Amino acid sequence: MTRHKVDPLRALTGEEREVLTQISRATSEPASHVARARALLAVADGQNYTEAAQAAGRRAGDAVAQLVSRFNREGLAAVAPRHGGGSAPRYGASERDRILKEARRSPERERDGTATWSLTTLQRALRQAPDGLPQVSTYTIFMVLHEAGFTWQASRTWCETGKVKRKRKSGVVEVTDPDAEPKKS
Repeated sequence: MTRHKVDPLRALTGEEREVLTQISRATSEPASHVARARALLAVADGQNYTEAAQAAGRRAGDAVAQLVSRFNREGLAAVAPRHGGGSAPRYGASERDRILKEARRSPERERDGTATWSLTTLQRALRQAPDGLPQVSTYTIFMVLHEAGFTWQASRTWCETGKVKRKRKSGVVEVTDPDAEPKKS
């Protein structure tokens, strides 16, 4: 004998059923999405929560009951998991845009103290800027750049091979490496 359902599944629209069916059959979707879609389809086909959980490869029907309630409130967005715990994301879209804007800017030798960006020099520039991020970490910068499709080897600007400008007591001096050509090959 099954318990009374507090929040039964609402009737699925044709589009919702089609999308859930595609997700449940997809091999490229994450396993969590597939399991949630299968559970929702099983409940829509008349199975109770325990049977739906077993059909989706889960053990307990309580999670299916929570999924059904969430589906009734949010629709297809219930298939995707939400934030899974831990600290809340500290930097939003505007902060990420600020990091990307600074990374795209060419550094000025006098102001930034570098000819090319590294994570540390980019961090220093962001922390010292009036509209910057005073506590941004190099890890956060790396993750934002990585998510935006940057790779340091491809996007970084380097000085001419074998020639580099160094700060000396007498001023900035250009140093040439005599073995630069043999090192290239």
